[in-house]
Amino acid sequence: MSYTIEGSTGTWEVVIGLEVHAQVTSEAKLFSGAATTFGAEPNSQVSFIDAGFPGMLPVINGECVAQAVRTGLGLNAQVNLWSRFDRKNYFYADLPQGYQISQFAYPIIGTGQIEIQLADGSTKQIGITRLHLEQDAGKSLHDQHPTKSYIDLNRSGVALMEIVSEPDLRSPEEAGAYLTKLRQILRYLGTCDGNMEQGSLRADVNVSVRRPGEGFRTRCEVKNVNSIRFVMQAVEAEARRQVELWEGGEEVVQETRLFDTTRGVTRSMRSKEDAHDYRYFPDPDLPPLVIEQAWVDQLKAALPELPDARRARYVGDFGLTPYDAHVLTLEKETAAFYETVAKGRDPKVAANWLTGDFFAGLNRTGHSIGDSPVTAAHLGELLDLIADSTLSGKLAKEVLEVMFETGKAPGVVVEERGLKQVTDTGAIEAVIDQVMAANAGKVEEYRSGKDKLFGFFVGQTMKAMQGKGNPALVNELLKTKLG
Repeated sequence: MSYTIEGSTGTWEVVIGLEVHAQVTSEAKLFSGAATTFGAEPNSQVSFIDAGFPGMLPVINGECVAQAVRTGLGLNAQVNLWSRFDRKNYFYADLPQGYQISQFAYPIIGTGQIEIQLADGSTKQIGITRLHLEQDAGKSLHDQHPTKSYIDLNRSGVALMEIVSEPDLRSPEEAGAYLTKLRQILRYLGTCDGNMEQGSLRADVNVSVRRPGEGFRTRCEVKNVNSIRFVMQAVEAEARRQVELWEGGEEVVQETRLFDTTRGVTRSMRSKEDAHDYRYFPDPDLPPLVIEQAWVDQLKAALPELPDARRARYVGDFGLTPYDAHVLTLEKETAAFYETVAKGRDPKVAANWLTGDFFAGLNRTGHSIGDSPVTAAHLGELLDLIADSTLSGKLAKEVLEVMFETGKAPGVVVEERGLKQVTDTGAIEAVIDQVMAANAGKVEEYRSGKDKLFGFFVGQTMKAMQGKGNPALVNELLKTKLG
């Protein structure tokens, strides 16, 4: 279903494009050897280059280039063997050089595309315009002193990939799905950790509205949105603001805005600059970046399996439902955990336990899959105990709860708690005889045709055995004795 806004004068369509800034996963910055560790003491990770000292020459970090190429390959995008760095000139306290080294006319990565999945099960192709490398600015801190701003240059010079989409998105849901999918690809590739709360992935959201079928109208950019939920809210708020302006006979002015997450509205930040405002020119300290096709081919051959391919494999080879395959491949860590559990076992059973009781246990105990007290190996061992009839499904659920509480292996829990399933037919028959003797009247009723009482006998037998009787054997032996 298409997303539209109904105004007082008719229907409006929303047009969205995202510019995503992804911090490159690397030990050092783009043009210096300074560290990039998050949360370090202010100004403790700053080289003379990052601080803008005169006479300092930038040197390109080869790993950052490789990470950009890997990302381009993961986005099915054109890798440009010749690219160039330019100086983007503007003045701000946290930009000590007075310019940012970026790529403008000749980016390292050209056009590509991402396939997104929507809630109704449909898919859509979203175009990628470009990916370019650039250095980050520092950070201004306005809450440390009543009258002064402090500057932390730890981020100055950190490598960023700016990934620009085509204006192909048409709803808040599509914008959220695109950012989710892009983050997923980056994390699978290992080129960006995707931690939006730490600022290593943030989005500038370009929004305009138009009547269905007409050309593009003026857009506004909502700057530095740092969560998927806020991106979706910012689209909604900015689109409705623009509809009200157009319907009120006013013009939408191209500008940069901020999203107020408390009030749920956008507010003006500054007029939108054009490229000529930045006076771009080639950086005289950096030669053009030239890479070899053979090197690109090596990087491509070493890429990990990406989420779309892994999801297709889970459906085709493992027989999982598309929904389960989608859930299990959302995070690289979840997929790796699942594959360890499923190896040598029924993949459908493994998927059911993982997406059901295991995920419920994580939620209940407040753990993520990365710090789960139940390891993939231990969950696999639990499934083995079900498969060899040591545990019934019901007992296995009890064992799993104890495993979450204690972190112990399932075999240890079974021995300590005496939870082993009873498969001794003689022992089960003895309990059935006791149940039948205590309920002689109901035995007669069953034998006279009240078949529904069979469930009563199963329940009484399992209760007497404290849930440890093998369900299949209990059913089989009851049918024989009652018959």
